[in-house]
Amino acid sequence: MERRVKSSNQVIIFVFFILFLVWILLQFIAPFALPNSSIKDLSGVTGVSDNEDVIDDMSFPWNSVYRCGDRLCHQKAERSFFLNGNQMPFCSRCTAIWIGLTIGLFLMFIFKIALNEKFLILLIIAVIPVGIDGLGQLFGLWESTNIIRVITGLLIGFVCGMGIGFIIDESADLIKERLIKKRKRN
Repeated sequence: MERRVKSSNQVIIFVFFILFLVWILLQFIAPFALPNSSIKDLSGVTGVSDNEDVIDDMSFPWNSVYRCGDRLCHQKAERSFFLNGNQMPFCSRCTAIWIGLTIGLFLMFIFKIALNEKFLILLIIAVIPVGIDGLGQLFGLWESTNIIRVITGLLIGFVCGMGIGFIIDESADLIKERLIKKRKRN
């Protein structure tokens, strides 16, 4: 791990970090922007719009934030945090994943980390706890707590955020190489 020197890759990573940071802030502000205790239970199924009737009554941008949560997350009330008496747009694990992604991107903004077997091992290690917790719940062996969901979500989100940084680095470097080769041919 080495300190990153200023580069166009760093600027791109910073832009993604800012976008993720704004997204996280919107998720935390949304419950406060809505009337107190107006969003009680959004429980549903991932990939399905279960709560359009509630979300359609919200103003922009809160309706967009909750609509994304409705599509991307099960939003089970018992697995979610409540702020201002309102359920957050995503469950506790998904919220932690978003936070972890943002932290991982910030780390990649500051440091240049090699994509090697150590990172792949870290990725596998990060997936194991969320896999164990999810499978244990799926088979009825236990009901996880929100604290465990946050920890496993932060872990996988952090490593995936670093992965996004790697993808940006590699893609930008590949584009630069191709442009240099094209200029040399012309």
